[in-house]
Amino acid sequence: MKSQDIRKQFLQFFEERGHLIVPSAPIVLKDDPTLMFNNSGMAQFKEYFLGNATPKSKRIADTQKCLRVSGKHNDLEDVGFDTYHHTMFEMLGNWSFGDYFKKEAINWAWQLLTEVYKIPKENLYVSVFEGNPAENVPFDQEAWDIWKTLVDEDRIILGNKKDNFWEMGEQGPCGPCSEIHVDLRSEEEKAKVSGKSLVNNDHPQVVEIWNNVFMEFNRKADGSLEKLPAKHVDTGMGFERLCMALQGVQSNYDTDVFTPLIREVESITGKKYTSNEVKDISEEQNKTNIAIRVVVDHVRAVAFAIADGQLPSNTGAGYVIRRILRRAIRYGFTFLNTKEPFIYKLVAVLANQMGEFFPEIKTQQNLVTNVIKEEEASFLRTLDQGLQLLENVVKETKGNEVSGAKAFELYDTFGFPKDLTALILKEKGMSYNEKEFDTELQKQKDRSRAASETSTDDWTVLVEGNIETFVGYDEVEKEVRITRYRKVDSKKDGKLYQIVLDATPFYPEGGGQVGDKGTLFTPNQAIEIIDTKKENNLILHFAKELPENPQGKFMALVNTKLRSESASNHSATHLLHQALRHVLGTHVEQKGSLVAPNHLRFDFSHFAKVTDEELKEVETFVNAKIQEQLPLIERRNIPFKQAIEEGAMALFGEKYGDTVRAIKFGDSMELCGGIHVGNTADIWYFKIVSEGAVAAGIRRIEAITNEGAKEFFASQENALKEIKEALKNPQDSLKAVVSLQEENAKLKKQVEALLKEKAKNLKGELVSEIEEINGLKFLAKQVDLNPEGAKDLAYELGSLGTNLFLVLATAEEGKPMLTCYISKELVAERNLNAGQVVRELGKYIQGGGGGQPFFATAGGKNTDGIREALEKAKDFIK
Repeated sequence: MKSQDIRKQFLQFFEERGHLIVPSAPIVLKDDPTLMFNNSGMAQFKEYFLGNATPKSKRIADTQKCLRVSGKHNDLEDVGFDTYHHTMFEMLGNWSFGDYFKKEAINWAWQLLTEVYKIPKENLYVSVFEGNPAENVPFDQEAWDIWKTLVDEDRIILGNKKDNFWEMGEQGPCGPCSEIHVDLRSEEEKAKVSGKSLVNNDHPQVVEIWNNVFMEFNRKADGSLEKLPAKHVDTGMGFERLCMALQGVQSNYDTDVFTPLIREVESITGKKYTSNEVKDISEEQNKTNIAIRVVVDHVRAVAFAIADGQLPSNTGAGYVIRRILRRAIRYGFTFLNTKEPFIYKLVAVLANQMGEFFPEIKTQQNLVTNVIKEEEASFLRTLDQGLQLLENVVKETKGNEVSGAKAFELYDTFGFPKDLTALILKEKGMSYNEKEFDTELQKQKDRSRAASETSTDDWTVLVEGNIETFVGYDEVEKEVRITRYRKVDSKKDGKLYQIVLDATPFYPEGGGQVGDKGTLFTPNQAIEIIDTKKENNLILHFAKELPENPQGKFMALVNTKLRSESASNHSATHLLHQALRHVLGTHVEQKGSLVAPNHLRFDFSHFAKVTDEELKEVETFVNAKIQEQLPLIERRNIPFKQAIEEGAMALFGEKYGDTVRAIKFGDSMELCGGIHVGNTADIWYFKIVSEGAVAAGIRRIEAITNEGAKEFFASQENALKEIKEALKNPQDSLKAVVSLQEENAKLKKQVEALLKEKAKNLKGELVSEIEEINGLKFLAKQVDLNPEGAKDLAYELGSLGTNLFLVLATAEEGKPMLTCYISKELVAERNLNAGQVVRELGKYIQGGGGGQPFFATAGGKNTDGIREALEKAKDFIK
């Protein structure tokens, strides 16, 4: 059975049983500050389990793209080494929100697996929670009794809290679970060892395929459990493992989920993959297999993350994506002998394979391909640099063991992987101190953990029920009550309170727009709201203190100055998007944005630098729309399908409901939940301040409007005034500047000529100071020249013979510089390297540098170190 059919049958089965089929949420989470990525099927439904929102159906089924590479659920280092862990995987799930419970969930799971998918019953084992007296949670007798009607008791396993009690996090909804495991071993192996003994023991052919979680409890901050007001079912079945079971293979990578990608890697690299059924393979072949598994797994995770809007970067979720891709690149580099980008070529195969069910990978194929290709090229350059640095470390090492701290520095600063370090060192008969490396790594982890450590109290609920509403589109002040609050303590922000109001005019951060600030007033107290965010459908108002009487009435007042400036920038962002599509083409799509009171930032897809002429045209287009005084046409709760049919633009990677809010200014129409001006005239003026690249195929424009533009023009006017004063107030400032530039150019040429003459004169003086040491001509001296003059002098002296080793020092305007020249013949004959020389000597002037083997320079900060640097130069030729 093909994987596409397996997926369809699952969804059809539950649709026939009254479940609403919903699409996968984006793999990148933008509205949940507690998670970077969707790491389970239930992540998009958290607000329903918490009781903060009402689902559109009490029964839902879907297949969810998941990513587990950070935090508690981190499978990254297992991927490739075994055949059943993945970074990205699909989670098939059926959900009940206060509707059916254990009986239906268990019976349907068994019926689907054994009657629809025809998995032999004798290959299946099930588990139930054994109970936990310490937490007053009993043995799951109900689940046991239901399973007894379906399977023999010897196929039911008791599971502990680790295996059979599922929790959303340290706090929140949780409950016992009942897992289903499949034994895919041969009959001979089953006869030798019972599958029951291999359940939950990391056996590659005895694996969990389905987990039925029965949400009954809420975990409080003190660790205690309380009953939830309603019981829910949360199930998850690993799609890749299910395909393995149904396609009669012994590895996820032998299913048609992965084989097309594997075949493409084989074609590109010339390396062959052996399936898991082949026994007694060589160590080299095993390394090849691992590398190919890493590549085909990781390209899925990276490609879908980029398609959903997350570009590789150096921070946050972007860093995680970059790290996954770099892991794939280095496995290819080390074990598949790929020295050029190749992973990007797999995107076409992936799009063809999964585009039907996940159309985003098809529509974003070009962008995903280009971003991965550029990332590959960049990291391969870094690997080359790391190889050179490792070579230097080896030369500096006495003995056969490299310092673990040095190996960690390569890993931490340059992204150079430790296993590649170990491999290269092994070829040289060396190793590195792993214990020292692990110590440094742990220190870094501890620092990171300490910086992000947060403790969150339980909610103090003042008003029961889900009554919170947002009124901020129509009101900026409102009489309110607090429905709940809690304290959050973190190393980063200190002690803060999160306050929820029954009705709030405060806009929570979202859609690129920053959250509102403002004040909660009582007759006796003013509580400053420093930020507003949304989490699990609750609008959280952040404050440094609580009101004296939280149960009283308050007047919530938004900071309208900050809000109106954000609104101006947000509306300008919509006009900018329209302008870019008009000027550059309809291929332009928004890829990210930031809307703050003082500026806006807009990322968009485009494969070339935007020219000055195009930027001017874009600016003119937006300002023309401002001059047209276009009124805001806002339509709330319009059906999503209708809005799209009417021409509204939806953004990839955003999660939209059945009804949406459409914002229209003239011909610009976008789906948006943000705050906007009432008329484009309120924007006043739009000014682009920068344009540049973010990633391959992604450009960024930063711009200002309104007060920001006024301040910009005022500063420009002031700068022009100061320039005029400096030029003695000429009638024509531009003509005066041009004249000054021409005069400066003439003087510069004269200075250069004088310095060259000075270098020639110095040449005659210094020839007599050259020493002969070990058959080499040697000179190390400080000279009264600028760095360019020192370079000229070095080449002048170098023309005198074939065996010169020269180090010159300069200190123009207190900035020390070392210049090293080594005759090319010496470089070849004696393995000397000017770049290495200046890197070492640069330490004495608190700096560094590099260059070619025969000529290199190093700059620094400490002129007092010049003397010692020149003295140490002699050590290189002794």
